[in-house]
Amino acid sequence: MRVLVGISGGVDSAVAAHILKSQHYEILGAMMKIYSGETKNSLARSCYGSDKTEEINDAKANCAFVGCDFHLVDVSKEFDNLVFSKFKSEYLNARTPNPCIMCNPIIKFGVFPSKAKQMGLVFDKFATGHYVRCEFDENNQEFVLKRAIDLKKDQSYFLYGLSQDVLKNVIFPLGSMTKEQTREYAAKNNIPVATKQDSQDFYSGSYSDLFECEKNCGDIVDIHGNILGRHNGLCNYTIGQRKGLLIAYSEPLYVVGFDTKQNRLIVSTKDNTYSNGLFASCASWISNIIPDKAFEAQIKIRSAQQPFECIVYPQDGNKLKIEFLIPQSSVAPGQAVVIYHNDTVLGGATIDSSY
Repeated sequence: MRVLVGISGGVDSAVAAHILKSQHYEILGAMMKIYSGETKNSLARSCYGSDKTEEINDAKANCAFVGCDFHLVDVSKEFDNLVFSKFKSEYLNARTPNPCIMCNPIIKFGVFPSKAKQMGLVFDKFATGHYVRCEFDENNQEFVLKRAIDLKKDQSYFLYGLSQDVLKNVIFPLGSMTKEQTREYAAKNNIPVATKQDSQDFYSGSYSDLFECEKNCGDIVDIHGNILGRHNGLCNYTIGQRKGLLIAYSEPLYVVGFDTKQNRLIVSTKDNTYSNGLFASCASWISNIIPDKAFEAQIKIRSAQQPFECIVYPQDGNKLKIEFLIPQSSVAPGQAVVIYHNDTVLGGATIDSSY
């Protein structure tokens, strides 16, 4: 069987490729090129490291070590049109999108392998170095997506948008390994990037240089409308943010909302950051069986948090109402809510508002 491995310059994808090669798969290596060079898209230029010479050289070295060909697949136009444009629109509307969640089902697991085939690459399966598990459920005769064994590195939150058509053709070799085991495997097998530090998946700088939002300064107000200070562009803030407000106050203040009509940043004390639930839209389900009745589940509203108990109420038009069993702090519109049953990912949606 021939497998296309999404290669970066890091240790995870290198180990994934090496494991598959040791299991006697025929391996092809491919890396996404997402920066067109025709735009000032520093988000694309910096994410995944896929346009940095050092990263490309490391990816080539990883492929050479494993003994497979290296290919660079240009998905820059699709990235600009399908990911970056929406990302920018969301941020300029004072929402907090997650670009990795946008990119994964559309680009990394969609356009990327599709364009690789258009380039003449022939393969049966597609593999990545994500820390997540994909298994076949014999009872329901469909694939399920599960959290990684290493919960500290689990990336299932970012992959809830994957469909059955994708999962039946994907391999995640690292899902049952810890990060420490990955490092040990790399060192034991003399993989060139064994000691290389992990990179961040996506852009980590200020968004001012992307959107020039510093030109849209405005007032910082409390929940009663009293002016407390000035902000340097709404897109530089997110719900729950405490640092960087530069306001002297008797207790810590947090961002709790945005008034886009008046260009105002709304802040309050910790007590006013809590919500009893949320509304979400654009729901996507792993299973082909779409729930139409309320059910108990666990959810995450941020990638790093532990799942917590809730009741999910499916609504018309791929919308959800979700009730928290315990109030939660800092629900951010634009972010994802991902729904779990124990270790299994059921699906997810985009948060519209809290209540």
